[in-house]
Amino acid sequence: MTANSAQLAVMAVASDDMDLVHASKNGDVAAFEQLVKRYDRKLLRIAQSVTHNREDSQDAVQEAFLKAYQNLAAFREDSQFSTWLIRITVNQSLMKVRKQRTVREVSLDEDFRADEDILPMEIADWAPNPEQLYRASELRDILIKTLEELSPILRTVFVLRDIEGLSIDQTTEVLNVSHTAVKARLRRARLQLRERLNKYFSKSARAESSLYKRLIQAVPHSHGLLADQSNAT
Repeated sequence: MTANSAQLAVMAVASDDMDLVHASKNGDVAAFEQLVKRYDRKLLRIAQSVTHNREDSQDAVQEAFLKAYQNLAAFREDSQFSTWLIRITVNQSLMKVRKQRTVREVSLDEDFRADEDILPMEIADWAPNPEQLYRASELRDILIKTLEELSPILRTVFVLRDIEGLSIDQTTEVLNVSHTAVKARLRRARLQLRERLNKYFSKSARAESSLYKRLIQAVPHSHGLLADQSNAT
C-alpha cells in the first residue's frame, strides 16, 4: 500500500467514524455499538500495555467507552474520534496505575526535562521485516517483560507511537503535552528499553546473538510482536 492510499484509507475510516458519531449523538445506540466493535481490541491493547493487568485494562476500556458515550456532546469534532477515544482510555488506564501504586502518583504532566540527560543516539527504523519476526513469540515475551520495567508515562508514549503507530500530533493530543515532550519521552523510552534488554544477554551473546540484534534494532512498529499482548497474561 502506498503512502497516498494509506492516507486515503485513514481518512475514509475517520469519515465513517464521524458518520457513526453523528448518528450516536442523535440517539442511535447501534451506531455507537459499531464504534465499540471497531476500537475495543485496539483500546484493550493500549490499556493492557499501560496497566499490565488484565482486569484493570478491561475495566479501563469499559469506563472509557461509557465516558465517551456520556460525553459525546462534548466531542468538538476538531480531531479524529479515535484519538479522542484513545485519550480517554489512556487517562482511565493511568488512573488504574495510580491505584496500583498509591505511594507514587503518576501524572501525564510529569516533567522529564525534555533534552537533559539524554545522550544523542541514532534510533534505527523500528519496523520489522519477516526475518526480524522470526521467533516472534520469544521476542514478544522478552519485550513485554522489559516494557513492564518502564515508568507508566514512558511506556504509554512508546506504546502509542511505536506499537499503535499514532503520529506525533495524535500522541501529543492524547497525552496533552508538547511535541518536544513526546519526542523526548519516546527517545528516553527507547534508550531505557535498549539498556534493559542487555540483561537478557551476556556481553558475548550480545555480540553474537541475532535474537539480541533483532530486539535492539527492530523493536516493532505497529502490531508486529505485541499483537497478542492482550492475550498474553
